[in-house]
Amino acid sequence: MSAATTNTASATGTRVLVLNSGSSSLKYQLLDMADGSRLATGLVERIGEATSRLSHTLLASGGAPGTSRTREAPIADHDAALKSVAAELAADGMGLESPELAATGHRVVHGGQRFTEPTVIDEAVLAEIERLVPVAPLHNPANLMGIRTAQALNPRLPQVAVFDTAFHTTMPEHAARYAIDVRTADEHRVRRYGFHGTSHAYVSRRTAQLLGRDPAEVNVIVLHLGNGASASAVRGGVCVETSMGLTPLEGLVMGTRSGDVDPAVIFHLFRVAGMSVDEIDILLNKKSGLLGLCGDNDMREIRRRVDEGDDTARLAFDIYAHRLKKYIGAYYAVLGRVDALAFTAGVGENSAPVREAAVSGLDGLGLAVDAELNAARADTARLISPEGARVAVAVVPTDEELEIARQTYALVSPEPARE
Repeated sequence: MSAATTNTASATGTRVLVLNSGSSSLKYQLLDMADGSRLATGLVERIGEATSRLSHTLLASGGAPGTSRTREAPIADHDAALKSVAAELAADGMGLESPELAATGHRVVHGGQRFTEPTVIDEAVLAEIERLVPVAPLHNPANLMGIRTAQALNPRLPQVAVFDTAFHTTMPEHAARYAIDVRTADEHRVRRYGFHGTSHAYVSRRTAQLLGRDPAEVNVIVLHLGNGASASAVRGGVCVETSMGLTPLEGLVMGTRSGDVDPAVIFHLFRVAGMSVDEIDILLNKKSGLLGLCGDNDMREIRRRVDEGDDTARLAFDIYAHRLKKYIGAYYAVLGRVDALAFTAGVGENSAPVREAAVSGLDGLGLAVDAELNAARADTARLISPEGARVAVAVVPTDEELEIARQTYALVSPEPARE
């Protein structure tokens, strides 16, 4: 489904409220797309628990920290959570009824093959998102709760879904298909979808801008390295390959997820270890990755242990870096020509040792980092490759909320958004 088939909304305001609904949390940001500035940001945690927590920050001019408010009280569900958020925004003169609010943009994790672009939400769209719950049981139900609550609070306000999977729907069939029986795959929607799409879209475009080039002319490998981690190969602004698959479990070593394993490991654990399917699911998604390898999933702690001579942490770090190298090499081959390698997200933006290890020994591919540039800390997009390097290596802070707001505003307003 493309945006054009559902774009029946229009707006005169320039503000967009971005909502990211998790199973027990609600993150939000209010942005003004006239200049791309942030007006307010916040988080509701522990929804449904005895004591919930709402943290709200009103930002000063230019997005600088302003006044913050925190309150702890029971918040029963997402309906109550969003009502609390609306009250905080209203107290700052920016409520959901404000004529300056153009739309609400919702992060939706799984859009399947149908949703290839941001989409104005109606009942048919909601039904399709619900139909995809079996392939995103941890995420789509929470996303749906956020959407329905927002609709009820202001039925006249356009609601837009921006899908994590949409950026990857451009993958060719030979990249998206698994080599299993076609009928079985089609009947059960088994294929590679990819995730973190808003981040990969934003970072690949920002990398081209950093190089002073048109994104349509640039080939980029993006490494989104957080607790969840994924890689993408982007040719001229279009994704042609990504590491996550049917679910976010495939691909790189992550904080608690295993990434790539031989599928027969599952059969072996079922038959030999006597583990249930649910136990294996929990093992691979929540007890594996860096956590399973060394007991920590925080890269800062792992590096501290490595520096102190901890062999277990060193092995975990080496496995993590080895998987990164494999994907860099593979995506270099897929693209044929690489103009830039971009690191982003919590680990990618902040861990100089990870960036150094990922490109170590890849000089023959034109990949290297300058030690001084790599070690320097900054909050802005920057190059860390040596001057004159054949392939630029960049650190590009991701901004998924801005990307969601940009896509949402582009759909509901005739005026272009500024980044």
